[in-house]
Amino acid sequence: MPDLSVNFAGIKSPNPFWLASAPPANSGEQVMRAFDAGWGGAVWKTLGQPIVNVSSRFGSLDYGDRRMIGFNNIELITDRPLEDNFREIEEVKRHYPDHAVIASLMVETKEEWKDIIARSIDAGADGLELNFGCPHGMCERGMGSAVGQEPKVCQEITSWAVEYSTVPVIVKLTPNVGDIIPPGRAAVRGGAHAVSLINTIKSIIGVDLDRGVIQPPVNTKSSNGGYCGQAVRPIALHMTNQLAQDRQVNIPISGIGGVETWRDALEFIYLGASTVQVCTAVMHHGYRIVEDMIDGTERFMRDKGFETIDEMVGKALPSYDQWGNLDLNHEIIAKIDADLCIGCQKCVAACHDGAHQCIHVGEDSRVPYIDEAECIGCNLCKYVCPVPDCITMVEVDNDKDSMTWNEYIAAKERGEDVEHPGKSTHQTHF
Repeated sequence: MPDLSVNFAGIKSPNPFWLASAPPANSGEQVMRAFDAGWGGAVWKTLGQPIVNVSSRFGSLDYGDRRMIGFNNIELITDRPLEDNFREIEEVKRHYPDHAVIASLMVETKEEWKDIIARSIDAGADGLELNFGCPHGMCERGMGSAVGQEPKVCQEITSWAVEYSTVPVIVKLTPNVGDIIPPGRAAVRGGAHAVSLINTIKSIIGVDLDRGVIQPPVNTKSSNGGYCGQAVRPIALHMTNQLAQDRQVNIPISGIGGVETWRDALEFIYLGASTVQVCTAVMHHGYRIVEDMIDGTERFMRDKGFETIDEMVGKALPSYDQWGNLDLNHEIIAKIDADLCIGCQKCVAACHDGAHQCIHVGEDSRVPYIDEAECIGCNLCKYVCPVPDCITMVEVDNDKDSMTWNEYIAAKERGEDVEHPGKSTHQTHF
């Protein structure tokens, strides 16, 4: 049986699946039910000074019959008294000593940080997560993403926490920056033992056109909120990869953003995360989704011969490179299985209007065909086709040696007579 247990910056848990700091981890009763369901850890909903939240506070992005592919909230940190939260953290750790309980914290002054850190550790928290990512409400008061967007401030407050803490300190980073590397490095300089990312993305989820009010409405007004859910996973994967690739950010990473299945979780792990945190999927489907995450991960590890989670961490990192180092002579083309094709011709419209005009329809059949000389292997037809495996992408043996753009430019600068790499097409456009 594969071993799913992890040691994340000194914090141990029975598996890498943690609840993110959010409504699903807002009370001891919830966290204990989550642990009973199988979650390995929980990052408590952020603790800070007394907060009053608004009503309403959530917004959803639906697409077709898919509900909540994206999710938005204008909720702030916990509005429950600190004393209640600390008492419940202590109770959870008493009943579940082998599970990870992380206190998420957000306050303003150095003295407030010192006090809340001491109280969190006294309550039994296994680690601290500094919330430097909240993109609404708190950042307007100089906290949350206002800290995460300023590397010097991020470094300074991190150093305070490390100074006052006797347990590992995790810095939660905001995606609302042009480059995730500077704040990641700042957390390292401040002494952080780990980082977590991404927090939510600053957003407006939509507008009620009848009322002329931004969603979600609070009477006749609203505000920007934080965007999360499956739709943000590509952004979260990119930023996780960036930090994992950076040699100066040599501390563990907890991946967050759009995790709903075991495959989603393993994508983060393959890109360098040691644990993953989940929020929106639990709000949508409940705690029991972790059962599939555990079962799927165990089956995958058995099939691939992995014995521990650590063996998978960063597995995909060597496959990443800059665009200029990609092989321009690698060639694939589309193939249509006529037996599977239903003749909808979505691929024809997509190719002609949005790609490279290489899919056509003959006079005697609704089944399209590929002009292989013009196909550049963009994949668009495969993604718009409603029939699984009807359109596949097939590698072409073109007798060309591998050549990247950087290699081509270097050869030209040396005065060598080299053929331009890549495939040329010859459509005539009027």
